[in-house]
Amino acid sequence: MKNKYLFLVLILCGLGILPASSASQFDWAGSTVYFVITDRFCNGDSTNDVNYGRKVDYGTERLNAATFHGGDFKGMLQKAKEGYFTDLGVNVVWMTDVYEQIHGWMSGSGSINDFPHYGYHGYYPLDYTQIDKNYGTIEEFRELVDTLHAQGIRVMLGANLNDPGYPTLLDAVQLGFAETVYDESQAAEHIRDWSYDKFYEGRLNWNGWYDRDWIRMPDEDWDESNPLEATLYGMPDFKDESDSAVKIPNFLKRKWEKEGTSNDAWVNPSARDLRKDRKWSPIQYITAWIASWVEEFGIDGFRCDIVENVHLNRWQELNRACNEALNKWRAKHKGEPGSDWTDRFYMTGDFENASIDYKPDYAEAGFSSMVNFFFPKHGDLDGIVYTWQAYSDSLQNHPNWHPFSYLNNSYHRDADMENMIDCGTTLLLSPGVAQVFYGDETGRDLSEARFNVDSDQAFRSDMNWKNINHEQLEHFQKLGRIRQENPVIAIGKQKTIDTHTCLRYDDNNKVLIRVLPRNDQAISVDGIFTDGTKVTELYSGLSTIVSNGKVQFPQFENKIAIIKEIK
Repeated sequence: MKNKYLFLVLILCGLGILPASSASQFDWAGSTVYFVITDRFCNGDSTNDVNYGRKVDYGTERLNAATFHGGDFKGMLQKAKEGYFTDLGVNVVWMTDVYEQIHGWMSGSGSINDFPHYGYHGYYPLDYTQIDKNYGTIEEFRELVDTLHAQGIRVMLGANLNDPGYPTLLDAVQLGFAETVYDESQAAEHIRDWSYDKFYEGRLNWNGWYDRDWIRMPDEDWDESNPLEATLYGMPDFKDESDSAVKIPNFLKRKWEKEGTSNDAWVNPSARDLRKDRKWSPIQYITAWIASWVEEFGIDGFRCDIVENVHLNRWQELNRACNEALNKWRAKHKGEPGSDWTDRFYMTGDFENASIDYKPDYAEAGFSSMVNFFFPKHGDLDGIVYTWQAYSDSLQNHPNWHPFSYLNNSYHRDADMENMIDCGTTLLLSPGVAQVFYGDETGRDLSEARFNVDSDQAFRSDMNWKNINHEQLEHFQKLGRIRQENPVIAIGKQKTIDTHTCLRYDDNNKVLIRVLPRNDQAISVDGIFTDGTKVTELYSGLSTIVSNGKVQFPQFENKIAIIKEIK
């Protein structure tokens, strides 16, 4: 086993896919994260496109806005082996949650119900102990994670302590937790006049779903102004404040008994022993189930969902459990890719309207960042140097806390899609973490779902493999590799020289960044590089000699100059 992985690493190094020093150079604070919705990225195996009695094709793109589209682990593995992520300079791949999702559909756009909404995005967990069959098997996921690790890429998943998925008609019929007037085939069809709001009223003789010791529901009386007791979008909310012991819900026990060994290919081996009643609170079960994925696969980090809705001590418990699980995985898999990494388990989170501000309570709970909602989205090169300065100052002032910036993500499509070249420049040269949402680099368009009431679904269109904007892709690839090969760009100190010029530096390296350079104008490097020093402009690859405190290049590409001494 060890020889197999050593051979793979040597092959990848020889092909230039894996830099020999990638592990030692990695720093979460300056990582480049690729965020992908697995179901929408690449379909590598069409035989797993339909599972659990789900319907995936309702005839139009608007109705199919939130069905499963076929993307899977095999598709991601195919792209990894092609070098897609390494070509982008990516060193973290963030996948949406892999846990088995609710089988049925929810009302799209709430009570309007203009399309069926499934858990293709991973945000509606049904069973935390096994993989959703639409994504692939346990061994396919293992091969994907191992391959990414062999390329020096960390793997991040989602962690949700807020809520389970909605109860749906199809799940009620299949798992027997509520009476309905439908059989399985009827419950699988989208019903326009059905409403989840009506479904939970009176509980409809619930039979073994999550009881009130586990969750609160929207029909309860609670303080809506208290985020720790509020339900999100009417979803059932785990009572994370509870320390009372509960039993695993009967519907899960019935599900596991019915499946027997038929689902072994999808069950997480590290979660098998967690399928029995213990004297645990609701969140202790959820925490153990989630951490089991770290123990089994060596997952390196989590993005945690809407963290202000969960008590801080619960996040601290999750962080502790995941660090213990990661250490177990590393000890068990010595000699395999990723086992010799020493960084702690990484946690970032969504805190509504967070910027780059330091949150000491969350840092103490194990977080290293919060997703930055306020990174500039319009590619304004005239003002970006001052934004970069603020980010660099924040990073230097709090060594264990850093910005985590993005242009687009699964619920915000804010960037100027007509100016993604400049947007990519502002993001990938930014201090701190830079998160690229799948398709930002290729010109992925919105889907027809933009005409639905819930137009956010259009942000999650299928990856545009057959219609790539190659100029845009090459720009992201070039800047991503420059960023990876020169860590000082992401984690070094910054000195702002003027509106368009700044220096990134540490004790051993310095890089001068100039946006909007003019082809007919020399760039001053006085006090930075001495006369006679040979320097290269990293974006174009052109070199020159410093003379009279200045450098002159015949041309600049894409409004950027990144100047470094050739040693």
